[in-house]
Amino acid sequence: MLPTKLALILRDDLPPNLAANAAVVLGLTLGARLPDLLGDDAKDADGAVHLGLNTHPVPVLTASADTLKALHRADGVLKIGFTEVARRSRTYPEYLEALSRTEDPEFVAVALYGPRAEVSRLTRKLPLMG
Repeated sequence: MLPTKLALILRDDLPPNLAANAAVVLGLTLGARLPDLLGDDAKDADGAVHLGLNTHPVPVLTASADTLKALHRADGVLKIGFTEVARRSRTYPEYLEALSRTEDPEFVAVALYGPRAEVSRLTRKLPLMG
């Protein structure tokens, strides 16, 4: 199996509350799509159970809206996009309806997962979130 990599890229002008929201939404989607990335449950010294966590490091990077759009169009990796349409929708049916009428959605964030070399190639010039 090829080594894989995961990266989360947030739009560089997001305020902290919207950045955190976008990261959570994409993290939930990644966890559902890639359940094999979760490690085993563990116990601490007191015997309390800690549910398994993602076994991959997750660099959180930033990029412009145009770069996010280009990343979402990249081939060879799993791409999960979080758009302004999704961010502004209050229900999932509202999101589906609004997205169906949107020709060129603006991205708030994109998660990438795939072969390490490909994800690195796509993200190597992007800065870490400060």
